[in-house]
Amino acid sequence: MRAVDTNLLVRLFVADDPRQTARAKAFVAGGAWISHLVLAETVWVLASFYELDRNALLRAVETLLSNRSLTVQDSESVADAVILFRAHKGVDFSDCLILATARRHGHTPLGTFDAKLARLEGVQKIN
Repeated sequence: MRAVDTNLLVRLFVADDPRQTARAKAFVAGGAWISHLVLAETVWVLASFYELDRNALLRAVETLLSNRSLTVQDSESVADAVILFRAHKGVDFSDCLILATARRHGHTPLGTFDAKLARLEGVQKIN
């Protein structure tokens, strides 16, 4: 199966370049795979550069999870990350994805220096 990079995925969401958007749609029409890294980068770009709010980011990730043409790496962990991101306003999506993946694969506690992330179950703040 083909894979997509961050730039292609961003084009699908923002459609700010009609030519690239059309080419991106054509590329994924037959199916494509999205890695966690591409997903995390995409959410970061949508938040920082395009200034999408949390609700729009949640809708974007949920759209990917429900798209029949796209396969998200370890989609169960991504779905868990969506739940965490929705419930914990002060935590970034990438941190939620890291924690959800660690939990799903039995690798907790997750060590961090991040006080906000450390409030979540399965995380240990390192002092």
